[in-house]
Amino acid sequence: MKKIAEVVINSPAAQLGKVFHYRVPESLTGNIKVGQVVSIPFGRSNRPVEGFVVGFTETSEFKELKEIGSAPDQEDSIKRELVDIAFWMAEEYMCSLSDCLRLMLPPAGVSRQREKAGFVALQKDRDEILKLINSKRIRGSRQIEVLNYLISSRQSGMTSEIVRKTGADYGTLRSLRQKGLIEIREDYIDKSPLKDKVIEKTYPFHPNRMQKEAIDKISEYIRREKQGEFLIHGVTGSGKTEVYLQLISEVLKVGRQAIVLVPEISLTPQMIQRFVGRFGDKVAVLHSRLSDGERKDQWYRIKENKVDVVVGARSAVFAPFSRPGIIIIDEEHEHTYKSEKTPKYHARDIARKRCEIENCVLVLGSATPSVETYNSALEGRLNLIEMPERVNNYVLPPVDIVDMRKELEDGNKSIFSRSLYNAISENIGNNNQTILFLNRRGYSSFVLCRTCGYVARCRNCNISLTYHLHGDRLVCHYCGYSRGNFKACPSCGSEHIRHFGIGTQKLEEEVKKHFPTATVLRMDMDTTSRKNSHEEILGRFRDENINILIGTQMIAKGHDFPNVTLVGVISADLMLNIEDFRSGERAFQLLTQVAGRAGRAEKEGRVIIQTYEVDNFSIQTARRQDYGEFYRQEIILRDELKYPPFCDIVSIMVTGVDQTKVRQTAEEISCVIKKELQDHGEEITVLDAVPAPISKIKNRYRWRIVIKCRISRELREKLSRILREQSVGAQKACNISLDVNPLNML
Repeated sequence: MKKIAEVVINSPAAQLGKVFHYRVPESLTGNIKVGQVVSIPFGRSNRPVEGFVVGFTETSEFKELKEIGSAPDQEDSIKRELVDIAFWMAEEYMCSLSDCLRLMLPPAGVSRQREKAGFVALQKDRDEILKLINSKRIRGSRQIEVLNYLISSRQSGMTSEIVRKTGADYGTLRSLRQKGLIEIREDYIDKSPLKDKVIEKTYPFHPNRMQKEAIDKISEYIRREKQGEFLIHGVTGSGKTEVYLQLISEVLKVGRQAIVLVPEISLTPQMIQRFVGRFGDKVAVLHSRLSDGERKDQWYRIKENKVDVVVGARSAVFAPFSRPGIIIIDEEHEHTYKSEKTPKYHARDIARKRCEIENCVLVLGSATPSVETYNSALEGRLNLIEMPERVNNYVLPPVDIVDMRKELEDGNKSIFSRSLYNAISENIGNNNQTILFLNRRGYSSFVLCRTCGYVARCRNCNISLTYHLHGDRLVCHYCGYSRGNFKACPSCGSEHIRHFGIGTQKLEEEVKKHFPTATVLRMDMDTTSRKNSHEEILGRFRDENINILIGTQMIAKGHDFPNVTLVGVISADLMLNIEDFRSGERAFQLLTQVAGRAGRAEKEGRVIIQTYEVDNFSIQTARRQDYGEFYRQEIILRDELKYPPFCDIVSIMVTGVDQTKVRQTAEEISCVIKKELQDHGEEITVLDAVPAPISKIKNRYRWRIVIKCRISRELREKLSRILREQSVGAQKACNISLDVNPLNML
């Protein structure tokens, strides 16, 4: 029996991110396993801290070893395969093992005692209870109220809730228990976000030829329990979700489980309805808008194998299933699958590694796959399945591009081009629905003094403040700082203040002014801050047949509204001129996705894109919804400029409150890396340290070093060592973080 445990301290401190050795006491021998959360004495004071057991060894180079104090809860252990993934992540993303292991735990931290309460449940069926009441064999009015309440609430309920709703006391409940009519027990409180939702059961559709080919090809791997990776490249409306549902049915038949990732919380309600409608109470949900109690409840249901399907956002890839059989990533190109916090992992990479370790099938789906993923498919590193047509032979909507320069020349200074205005009017008259897409929230992009040129900027970030009509305030969308709007320039005192640019609030105002009879909803970060607000807005749009839905990118993908026949893109240029090599790809993806919201049922759709850059190839290929042509042009540019997939990009960010120290630290790191890697033997480009495009956020200055290379294990080890040494030297003056293949270059 191995007597020495390898333990990682549960701490974000870099100097504690190594493995420590502890003796396993006789009392715990056989009760501790890899992944176990334990309490250990640490430091000179032997204060108890929490740690993770990551392995065992027979010997140690240390002579005096302390003992593990206790193993609080076996339920909270991390499964061995996820521990292996944490080790891989720590190496892949050059971060601490502790940071990775914390991702595998319930959201409320390591101390995770679930709440218990008293519950009451009927012991006889509904008809027998009603017969007893009608025959007056039960006479007490409070007893009858309790029984009627239980009949109407799925035959069970919390004791405290029953007492409050019926006025009964605990003596009444004891009497009913003595008569054998009810059971009183203590159990965990159900905080499931689905418990009060009524979702209609659905049944599989008969797949069309393309869907059937996809299902058959992937199902062969599922039935043989063989690892495989697939990209389903299907146009919007091609029926990818039905393919996912039928593949999951195949997975459940072989006794395994399914994880489904979606990129946006706004997509979760609709996806939940589809999956719960098909698989009932065997579905769990994981995303950031759940309360800690709800997320914890869902985590335990998954770990205890009470469900077979998980639908969730990025972190659901770590769902503690014991026998996963498939991981599906819908809209795989979306940037939300990449974490912006350490560890800066990509859910697609984690899913791929988990499928490799646990012998699963990985399915990636998108109408506009990332350039890197599609390139891998073309080169045979994953199986490509094409679905180029919509289901039921519905046609893709025609897309018109309006040159806003000509509109201005012709005297039209409105937000709406004449063709979009007429199309909206016609849609309202025909009782059809319209989606208007503008990828900027707020009322105005910035506020400027026309006398001296002063622009209102955030005092914490190097970025202009956005004007919000609600509250008449200027807001920073990076740190949340806000201040009241000013009537006179703080610099020169002039009252010649003008609001420039347009956001979704301003668009909503203009829509109501130009179309006063229309019903309008807005969906952006400002209107979806409350819990369940995404679901409420989308539900109203669908159920009340609201004329116009205005929104940012959260309305651009995944939603299926049969009565939407018009999509208008207000300013496509906003997505193009960004200091990021992926800006053209993102513009193409968003335009293609939002265009796909129109004409998804029997009614034909139409899309109008307003832009000042009509000849831009991203806009032109999106107009034709021609992913192949976009990819062919984009891959040539990537090759010439040596961007992914032809190299890896490592971004090192140095931040701090002292601008001079940040600059000095960044320049020193750049020099050290250049010196260390000059004889590395591979083609490596280390760019000089420069201020980041957004040079200050939340009062912290930001400098960046970019490395272009083919990253290898040896290179990772060198960079990790350099950054550890530099972090010690920088101490608390600067924070140094590293991101491999960042999706956001700002």
